[in-house]
Amino acid sequence: MIIAIDGPAGSGKSTAAKGLAKRLGFTYLDSGAMYRAFTWKVSSSGADFGDKEGLCKLLDDTSIRIECSAGGSEVFVDDVNVTGEIRHPSITENIHYISSLEFVRRRMVELQRDFARGKDVIAEGRDMCSVVFPNADKKIYMDADVKERAKRRHSELRTFNDEGSLDSVVEDIAQRDHRDSTRQFAPLKREPDALYLDTTDLCADDVVSMLIKEIKEEQ
Repeated sequence: MIIAIDGPAGSGKSTAAKGLAKRLGFTYLDSGAMYRAFTWKVSSSGADFGDKEGLCKLLDDTSIRIECSAGGSEVFVDDVNVTGEIRHPSITENIHYISSLEFVRRRMVELQRDFARGKDVIAEGRDMCSVVFPNADKKIYMDADVKERAKRRHSELRTFNDEGSLDSVVEDIAQRDHRDSTRQFAPLKREPDALYLDTTDLCADDVVSMLIKEIKEEQ
């Protein structure tokens, strides 16, 4: 069974997906971790984010995998565990350079489908419903007010000792929303058959409980 969740940054989809996976006994697929992994590879190798030909070759020479266990998931790039490093703000700032590239997204779709093959999966990202798993058993689009999403993101950044203002985070998220929804290939969008859930005034536990109910009603 495939449950696909899409939504913009800070909508709560990662927290919800992890909670659903734990409650249902499914495997959690964080598709964004794969893009972060390649962004880490580009940064660590000193490659030019603007050199598409060079990035294409680098991607061909890069191994990305996610290993799951009861304790969570770990991300490996060329057998190097980068689980913690890919969450650094510097990766978030640069990920848009590669996530908008069609050849990168096509490669990631292959990896994500391979990861899900033969498993019950909760997959979250930007194009899970529209591109990666268009025939998913359940599609969900999560959203929230941009200011609330910025507050959530700002709280995360504080764990990295990032003292950026809330206003700057609001602006950053608005820019990410625009980039994600207007890119030429696999833009962020709500599919007509996806359940829409506004999480602005909902806590994580409430979101998971609501989605569990929706999923079980359709089984």
